[in-house]
Amino acid sequence: MADPKQVMELRNRTNAGMMACKKALDEAGGDMEKAIEVLRRMGEVKAAQKTAERTTAEGLIFTYLHHNKKMAAMLELQCESDFVARNEDFLTLGNDLAMQVAAMNPDFLSPESIPEADVDRQRKLFLEEVAADNKPEEIKAKIVQGKLDKWMNDVCLVKQPFFKDEEKTIEQLLNEKIATIGEKLSIARFVRWEMGKKGTSC
Repeated sequence: MADPKQVMELRNRTNAGMMACKKALDEAGGDMEKAIEVLRRMGEVKAAQKTAERTTAEGLIFTYLHHNKKMAAMLELQCESDFVARNEDFLTLGNDLAMQVAAMNPDFLSPESIPEADVDRQRKLFLEEVAADNKPEEIKAKIVQGKLDKWMNDVCLVKQPFFKDEEKTIEQLLNEKIATIGEKLSIARFVRWEMGKKGTSC
């Protein structure tokens, strides 16, 4: 498991996201230079360089309505210019993301957007699950962190596998489009409704 200090150092050097830095360090066995190469392969560094200190003041709202008209999703995708908001790649991405929300029903946008109380509650549940295990506390802590990471990947939109290509996450898809289009792109918020059920919004 990546050392938190190394994760912060890698983030400071590359501007890549915390989770991407952690994953890269794990893959590189803690080697900082190799981790930077992993991030480059993932497109994280290029995307981070394009998005650092930029603002997204333009964009569009995308909607998806299921064929039975009993489930719908709406998502706001932002970009830097009105020109990009009319770009075919941007329009396709927005429609795909609205469908992703409808299909995968995320609860949160990203791990950073999860309220601390929810994270603490989930951590407590996982601690209770491993409490009776006859294992060293250090191993238990790693198991709990692994469970917590998996939970975040399941409930956060940007960490979910893309429904059209499960080899990549929504975060990776977004970074690919940033590198291709050349502007900062960001998901501002989303909402999902289903007949007879409580809606999800973030």
